[in-house]
Amino acid sequence: MEENVIERIGCDLRSMADEGYRAFQSKLLPTVAAECIIGVRTPQLRRYARELSRNDAMSERFLAELPHRYYEEYNLHGELVTRRTKEIGRLIAELDRLLPYVDNWATCDMISPKLFARHPAQAEEAIARWLRSEHTYTVRFAVVSLLEFFLDERFRAEHLDWVCGLRSGEYYVRMAVAWYLSVALVKQWDAAIGVLRRGDLDREVHNKAIQKAVESYRISDERKALLRSLRRR
Repeated sequence: MEENVIERIGCDLRSMADEGYRAFQSKLLPTVAAECIIGVRTPQLRRYARELSRNDAMSERFLAELPHRYYEEYNLHGELVTRRTKEIGRLIAELDRLLPYVDNWATCDMISPKLFARHPAQAEEAIARWLRSEHTYTVRFAVVSLLEFFLDERFRAEHLDWVCGLRSGEYYVRMAVAWYLSVALVKQWDAAIGVLRRGDLDREVHNKAIQKAVESYRISDERKALLRSLRRR
């Protein structure tokens, strides 16, 4: 019975495969072996996750299964965890189980635990711990979570210090830092511009943050001109 559940979910995912999309995804996900990508489009996967989340027995059996084989199975796992888990302690525990297996930026960025907004103190504590991880995508998840849930009324200047204090050689962490700072320049200008003026970041991340911010329609032309003047050669 248990194996049948896993096989059934695998069959369901394969029935949604789009070969052209699989080839496209393979190019975007260099850290994932091509044979581990089925080619399920995100809207379809999310609809399937919504349906599956109503089936307690199947969902719980699937969530007990780690590691998975396919990229889409990890995406499904993240969707089910965030949809079904209503208690913040259990959610953090489930993320602690899942994150060490995440091996790509797309799965990482797809996990969006709305429960963090209702329990910011516990979420912030977990994020601070994940930022200290040696696992690339655990760190990236922490940065993206700060970007998504802690750049508005929950923002604290300390969060900028956490993110901009990361000294990682990992490309996907570094690009997450640049992304975070570019959004901070939209939402928390006074604090974020100080990071660029002080030169807290290395040149690549510094310039990437400016590039992404200048591309935003939410930043005024006057501020964009200032940002361009802060580019480093």
